[in-house]
Amino acid sequence: MTLRTTIDFLLHDWLNTSALTERERFVDHSRETFDAVLDTCERIAREKYAPFNRLVDVEEPRTVTEPDGSLRVVLPAATLEAHKAYAASGMLSAAQDFEVGGMQLPYSVEAAANAFFACASVSIGSGMLTTGNANLLMTHGTALQKEVFAKNEFSGRFSGTMCLSEPQAGSSLSDVATRAMPDGEGFEADPLGGRYRLKGNKMWISSGEHELTDNIIHLVLAKIPDADGKLVPGTRGISLFIVPKKLVDTQGALTGVRNDVALAGLNHKLGWRGTTNTLLNFGEGTFPVGQGGYDGKGSGAVGYLVGQPGKGLQCMFHMMNEARIGVGIAATMLGMAGYYASLDYARNRPQGRPMGVGGKDASQPQVAIIEHADVKRMLLAQKSYCEGALALELYCARLVDEHHTAGGATADDARLLLEVLTPIAKSWPSEWCLEANSLAIQIHGGYGYTRDFPVEQYWRDNRLNMIHEGTHGIQATDLLGRKVLMEEGRGLKLLAARMTTSIAHAALFPALAVHGAALAQALQQVAVATQKAWATGNPTEALANAVPYMQAFGHTVLAWIWLDVATKALEHDPAQSSPATQGRMGAARFFFHYELPKIGAWLSVVESRDTTCAALPDDAF
Repeated sequence: MTLRTTIDFLLHDWLNTSALTERERFVDHSRETFDAVLDTCERIAREKYAPFNRLVDVEEPRTVTEPDGSLRVVLPAATLEAHKAYAASGMLSAAQDFEVGGMQLPYSVEAAANAFFACASVSIGSGMLTTGNANLLMTHGTALQKEVFAKNEFSGRFSGTMCLSEPQAGSSLSDVATRAMPDGEGFEADPLGGRYRLKGNKMWISSGEHELTDNIIHLVLAKIPDADGKLVPGTRGISLFIVPKKLVDTQGALTGVRNDVALAGLNHKLGWRGTTNTLLNFGEGTFPVGQGGYDGKGSGAVGYLVGQPGKGLQCMFHMMNEARIGVGIAATMLGMAGYYASLDYARNRPQGRPMGVGGKDASQPQVAIIEHADVKRMLLAQKSYCEGALALELYCARLVDEHHTAGGATADDARLLLEVLTPIAKSWPSEWCLEANSLAIQIHGGYGYTRDFPVEQYWRDNRLNMIHEGTHGIQATDLLGRKVLMEEGRGLKLLAARMTTSIAHAALFPALAVHGAALAQALQQVAVATQKAWATGNPTEALANAVPYMQAFGHTVLAWIWLDVATKALEHDPAQSSPATQGRMGAARFFFHYELPKIGAWLSVVESRDTTCAALPDDAF
């Protein structure tokens, strides 16, 4: 099976995406238009991304010093060509209204189409940050901010970033120290938004500096000082600002004035080397703008307020949650790329001979390593992790569509389900598709550890995904500490109801009934563990083992996904006559036999509120 056939099955046979065309927003679409988008993206990924995946890994971004002392980023020409092709495809604005140049695609189709790019070369990038940046402005920006900034990002003329982390704060947004002060008299009346001067440092900014587009639009979290000049502690004082690299007028035309945003340096990474990752200095006077600012000589980066003061984090979460699904897809497709590579290697690498009753017969020719049981185990593990994760991501994307277009209780249920599933959609593929990459290396043996084969790069690229857009630990705390409790646990109940429905459907097929029973038991285990974790009402005790809880919760979700996918496969092919059905059934059996039983060990420490880790004194390590 190819990636395309897998996506076609999940989108059309399992999720019935064509049914969305009955809704007003998608009435101009059909399966044919959806397939045409997939065709285009598959072709661009094959022609403009895949051939250069190794190139951008080896020729990672570098800087050259300009005559004025500033740093300029140099990227391979292939990166620019890939960006142009992606922008020309219309995918930057795929889900937007026709009126703003979009295609009004369902998010589930957009996510599936972007999977081709992530599989071909995640490091080159497919504009996830730019799209997320522009989508945020379309939701929270003023009419002029949408026109000047968002629309130019959708066209590919501008690109976008999100600037949250700081060197001293990391993921602790409460400790953001970047400040924003009103930019002189009449600052409130600037047509582009309340005008401020920003000063601070931002770290880990992907695509923070390059020359791929005419301009870079930074979305920056900063705090507005109070009357005493002090920053409000915690997250409630955080505001959000548009900070363009180059200043523009109200028509979106470049003014020729460079904003006070300077590249301080590049982060040299284990993977994702084709993507520029930067440390940016805002407002240090490197590129003074006019008069005034922090020193009276123009220091301070000009920024335009988005939304209300102190409400920046709520705005930014719009982009962050979208980005988390994008990270899940990236992790999934890196795992998938490794799976396809190791499958090809296993089919073509002769080594060893089968064991017969008399032992191995050295006079017989060697067999392909795919004939060995342990290699099949490693391949099937990869298949179950990666195809299961892809199904999960597309299911979550479909929930986005339901939330935005279904209306009524259906839309609200989709919203709440998505809240519960987002930590899993981000973190489960980040952990288990990384494990798939490790197995891909193992199948290659020593060759897998060399740069002669691509699987080592896939592992390096994928290792990032457990870290960015909210670490594993942060996602786990969010799941157990907030998501399963919100609205009096209604989200968890909704998820359990969906699982119960799937179990009932699966019971109609004898081959799946035992799996349905196992899922029902797992669901009960998760429910009990959730209650026992919070039995004392003490967050410190409850959350001490949040990561094992998330691992068990995620495995239960993936077991449900596989049960539902396998049910649909048997509905279409009850005799299991096609290799595709046989493969899906094999992956489902593997997950239920080899993976789901693991949840008992994870949940045991959750239920007992085990303090082995949390209680160990620092000096005992």
